[in-house]
Amino acid sequence: MSSTAPIPVALVDDHTLVRKGLVELIQQSGEYEVVLEASNGREFIEALPHPDLRLAIVDLNMPEMDGFETLAWLKENQPGLLALALTFEGTEERVIRAVRAGARGFILKDIEPLELRAALRSVLTSGYYHTDLVHHTMLNSSMRTEEEKTRAKLLARLTENEVRFLELICDDRELTYEQVAEEMGVHRRTVDGYREHICNKLKVRSKVGLVITAVRYGLVEL
Repeated sequence: MSSTAPIPVALVDDHTLVRKGLVELIQQSGEYEVVLEASNGREFIEALPHPDLRLAIVDLNMPEMDGFETLAWLKENQPGLLALALTFEGTEERVIRAVRAGARGFILKDIEPLELRAALRSVLTSGYYHTDLVHHTMLNSSMRTEEEKTRAKLLARLTENEVRFLELICDDRELTYEQVAEEMGVHRRTVDGYREHICNKLKVRSKVGLVITAVRYGLVEL
C-alpha cells in the first residue's frame, strides 16, 4: 500500500461488469483511486470538472457519446485531464483515430495489472503511454522548450515530401497508402519508401508510431 494519498482516476465504460473489474484492478496497488465512474461520455462530462482529477480511462465503444467524441471533447475543453483510450480490440485504425481525438495512450480491456499500472504511471509522468515513444522527463517548465528543440531536430531530418506524407497519414480522412500515393502524385512504391525512411529517422516501427510521434511533436498541423 502506498504511503501517499492515491491518485484520483476516472473510468468511463458502459459495461458494468468490466468497469467494476477494472476499478478493482486499478485500485489494488493503493496508488490509484477511481473517484468517478460513468457509463458514457455524456454522463462523464456532466460530472466535470472534478476536484483533483488528473487522469481518465475512456472506453471507445459506448452509447450516446462514444469514446472518440469524449476524447475530442476533453482535448478541447479539459486539456489538463489526461486520457487513456480503452477497448477490446486494438486495431491500427482505432489506435490512430483515438490518438487524433486526443488519447495519450491506448490499453486493452484484458490488460495485465502490472502493465495497467505502468500505463497510468507513464501517462502521469511523461504525458504519453506508447512503446514507440522515447521516454522523457517529468512534465515541467523546461519540457516545452526541450520538445520544441526535438521538433526542430526531427523536422530537419525530413524532406518536404516526407513531411507531406506524414500530413496525409495523419489526415482525418484516414487515407490508405494507395490514396496517399494518389494525393502525392507518386507510385505506391515511392510512398513505401517514404514510410521506411521516416520510420528509420524517427525511430518508430509502425504507422501508429508515426502518427503518435507526428502529433506529439507537432510535426504536422491537424
